[in-house]
Amino acid sequence: MIGYLEGKLLKKEQDRILLLAPPTGGVGYEILLPAIVRESIDSKKIGEEVALYIHYHQTDRQPKPTLIGFNLEVEREFFRYFISVEDIGPMKAVQALTVPVRDIARAIESRNAAYLRRLKGIGNRTAQKIVATLEGKVAKFALIREVEKTAEAAPSDDFIEQVQDVLVKQLGHKVKEAKELIAAALKRNGSIATAEELFEEVYRGEMT
Repeated sequence: MIGYLEGKLLKKEQDRILLLAPPTGGVGYEILLPAIVRESIDSKKIGEEVALYIHYHQTDRQPKPTLIGFNLEVEREFFRYFISVEDIGPMKAVQALTVPVRDIARAIESRNAAYLRRLKGIGNRTAQKIVATLEGKVAKFALIREVEKTAEAAPSDDFIEQVQDVLVKQLGHKVKEAKELIAAALKRNGSIATAEELFEEVYRGEMT
């Protein structure tokens, strides 16, 4: 199963790209891209390097493999939650992701079905199903930073380090941003003693 690809951009189309990934030589991979990912590819020129996390989809009813690309591993993780909702398959989900994942996650956690109806192909009934299925499961995705950056984390307290590690390595924040979010959370609630409590406080601060 393919989980990650990087290589040269061979062709760009409206909803997909063709990627030449070494060491496959003359083999190019056709990768579908949600709108939120296509925006980051638009600035790329043919021949430039592209790296994507891949959701690999193949079923008995759909034997032809489909590759769907994401800039962040955590975006792919959210996508897999999203397609667990009844009536939302991978193709519908690709079309629906027209706004950042963090905004969709916030809408789900705040039960904002009206916002979800703004997504392409999502009606009122499906929006309600999304909330009912995913509320309480996607809070961390509301902290995703729109631009992918990676860095090493090195705070002293173990549970603070755990939260900073999630913010930086999984959710795409810079170390400085992660430290600022954590510091603000600890300032609001000085009794925090676990990674879970700290993460929830960071999330609440971002939602206000």
